[in-house]
Amino acid sequence: MARKLKTYQTSLGFFDLAIAAPSMKAALEAWGADSNLFHQGAAKESCDPDVIAGAMAKPGVVLRRPVGTDRPFSEHAELPTDLGGGGPTKAARKSNGLKAKKPSSRPINKAAKRKAALAFEKEQKRRQLEQPKEETARQKDRERRQQAVDKAQAALDKAKQEHAKRAAAIRAQVEALEKRSQAEKARWDNEKERLGAALRRGRG
Repeated sequence: MARKLKTYQTSLGFFDLAIAAPSMKAALEAWGADSNLFHQGAAKESCDPDVIAGAMAKPGVVLRRPVGTDRPFSEHAELPTDLGGGGPTKAARKSNGLKAKKPSSRPINKAAKRKAALAFEKEQKRRQLEQPKEETARQKDRERRQQAVDKAQAALDKAKQEHAKRAAAIRAQVEALEKRSQAEKARWDNEKERLGAALRRGRG
């Protein structure tokens, strides 16, 4: 049996959001919220008949409108045009505050509710079918990134080994030169002593 849908509203970033969903939890998940906006007072169940009608027409779909406006909700809303102008408008303060409106006396058609609930379930099933494809794409992307990381790491390791080999060869050459230098100094000391002794003997 299709679960009864309710319309929920919040404001995130530059947009007011609305969705027809069976629960607050479902609404939060659809909005991608990482905290309970309802407990924080930043989200509410909508009582606006126009908002409810628009959301029920596309259950499970996140609808947007520029924050602080009274425009109709839609899937693809434009950014607000007065982002740099003055303080918040009356409409913006009203939207951000999310003050509850008095319930409308206009009845919501039960058949329309059932139709919206079924459409929501259909949208949920579509998303569930899309999730494996999206996960496969994400996995392939992760594998490509990992391959790039592995390749870069292998190149770095090879460069380190080459550097260590060359540094070792240079150290060996330095040590050999040091030994030759010490041997030359010892030979020269002996030679200088011998020649000096001969000079002293010649001078008597």
